[in-house]
Amino acid sequence: MSTTPAAAGAPAGDVIKDVDITTFMQDVVNASMQTPVLVDFWAPWCGPCKTLTPILEKVVKAAGGKVKLVKVNIDEPKNQPLAQQLRISSIPAVYAFKKGQPVDGFMGALPESQVKQFIEQVMGGAVGPTPAEALIAEAKAALEQGDAGTAAEIYQELLQIDPGSPDALAGLAKLALEAGDLEQSRTLLDSIPSEHGKHAEVQTARAALDVAEQAAKNAGPIAPLRAAVEANPADHQSRFDLAVALFAAGEKAAAVDELLEIVRRDRKWNDDGARKQVLQFFEAMGFTDPLAVEGRKRLSSLLFR
Repeated sequence: MSTTPAAAGAPAGDVIKDVDITTFMQDVVNASMQTPVLVDFWAPWCGPCKTLTPILEKVVKAAGGKVKLVKVNIDEPKNQPLAQQLRISSIPAVYAFKKGQPVDGFMGALPESQVKQFIEQVMGGAVGPTPAEALIAEAKAALEQGDAGTAAEIYQELLQIDPGSPDALAGLAKLALEAGDLEQSRTLLDSIPSEHGKHAEVQTARAALDVAEQAAKNAGPIAPLRAAVEANPADHQSRFDLAVALFAAGEKAAAVDELLEIVRRDRKWNDDGARKQVLQFFEAMGFTDPLAVEGRKRLSSLLFR
């Protein structure tokens, strides 16, 4: 079970609050003499505000009290003079206050990476991992130690923080796949929101599942396939089926070798099928897997020799 605190840093109530013009001097100008304060100008009708504000809250919480966030609803008439004073022409708009003065700002909804970078510049230091990022790191560490049970618990904990977490759902899908439960793996992957379709962990899990389903449907026993290839090295279909069977059995290096041998012998066989299959193997392994990295180099040398 994870030992990460449920809320990293200072409690949200200490670093995040709603303010209006009556408390602006105290909660922003005066408070910024001690700690940088971000002011998020928003309105209920502003769609981009609904995207940006949760990101701001997430990164500020992760900063552990080194920066504060106040939110000002400019739809309230009493707050409109603040917007006019700071010359805000559109929202969302974020201003950073330090030592009683606005020192930086931006308008529009930025992605989390840019928000984090902006806040780090204001703070003058790194924000550090969010609670979700810390859990992801813990899960990966557990997997490296071969502790699938702990990894699964951490992924479930992550889903409590972020119900649509692509890292958690993809991680659980991989664990289900390793346990031989292809149906559960597919169910988990299908539950991932479409906007996370290109997330690296999701793509890796989908590729691994596709290979496993292909193996379950088409791959035959390894021994007869290997005998067929030894009897006729030009039998590319048997070699291809052997590669799929080897990969499904966990003999990934041998599977890559067989497919690269087809590419070496006949690049165009089966509409470039061996190259396409080995690329799917690499995707299923993960972009940084040493075998995939080395395999891509070998494939490139064959294609451009």
